[in-house]
Amino acid sequence: MTQDLRYMQQAYHLALKGKGKTSPNPLVGAVLVKDGRLLAEGYHRRCGGDHAEIIALKKGGQRARGATLYVTLEPCFHYGRTPPCVDAIIQSGIKEVYVGMIDPNPLTQGQSIRKLRRAGIKVRVGFMRKELRRMNESFIKYIKFKKPFVVVKCAQTLDGKIATSHGQSKWITSEQTRAYARRLRSDFDAILVGINTVLKDDPSLNALNRSQRLKKIVLDSQLRISPKARLFKNTLPQNCLLVTTRKAPRRKIIFFQRKGIQVIMAPPQKGKFDPCWLFPYLAKKEIANI
Repeated sequence: MTQDLRYMQQAYHLALKGKGKTSPNPLVGAVLVKDGRLLAEGYHRRCGGDHAEIIALKKGGQRARGATLYVTLEPCFHYGRTPPCVDAIIQSGIKEVYVGMIDPNPLTQGQSIRKLRRAGIKVRVGFMRKELRRMNESFIKYIKFKKPFVVVKCAQTLDGKIATSHGQSKWITSEQTRAYARRLRSDFDAILVGINTVLKDDPSLNALNRSQRLKKIVLDSQLRISPKARLFKNTLPQNCLLVTTRKAPRRKIIFFQRKGIQVIMAPPQKGKFDPCWLFPYLAKKEIANI
C-alpha cells in the first residue's frame, strides 16, 4: 500500500464520522500532510458547518503553506451555505492536492480541479472510487437526479410473506434485528410509511438517537390518521409530513396545518400516489434519503 493511499483511507474513515449528520451535503474527510508527517485533519460534521478541507486548513494555519492535502471529494467550486473551498486551498499555499473522486454536483464537477491546476497546484484524482461512491451513494442520487435515495426495509418469512392472511405481522424478526433496523434510521433524513402501517401498528418511527430530527412521512390519501397517533409524540410538528389528496376532509387538513404539521396535497393518480411526482417534491425539501 502506498503512502498516498494510506492518507486517503484515513480521510475516508474521518468522513464516515459525519454519517447521518451532513445531509443533504456529502460525507467528506480531509488530511493535511507536510514533510511526510500528519499536520492536521478534518471532516464535514454538519450541513452549514465548515467543510472538511476548511477544518484541516484552520488547524494547520500558516504551516499549511507547502503542504499536501488529501480529500475524499473534489473541493466545492460554488457559493452555497459556505464560500468555495477551492479558493481557500489556493490562498493557503498548498502545493499538492490528492482528490478521491470528482464531485458529481454540476456546480463543481471538475471545475475546482481545473482551477487548482491553473493556480499551479499539482492535482491527482482517483483513489478508492468504489468505496467513496458507496459512501456517498445517497448524495450522488440526490444531486444528479434530484430525487432522494430510497431504501426499503422489509421483514419476510422464508416463503416470502410479510403478514398472515389476517394481516397480523408482529413479530417475525428478533429483538436484535429490530434494534439494528432502528439504528439504521439514524443514517437517513426521513422515514416513510403508508397509512395502513400507522393504523395497524401505531409506530413511533423515532430514530434510536432521540436528538436526531428524523422527518416522518405518511402516505394517507383520505387523511385517516388520528391526531393521537404515536408518531406525532416527541417530535417537532414541522418534521411530520402528511401526503394526502383532495379526498381528505377539509377540516382535518386545517386541523393538522394549525398544529404546524406539513400537509402535502398530491395530484390525483387513480387512487395511488405517483412516485414520479412525490420523490422530486421531497428532494426540493432537501430530503436526500429515505
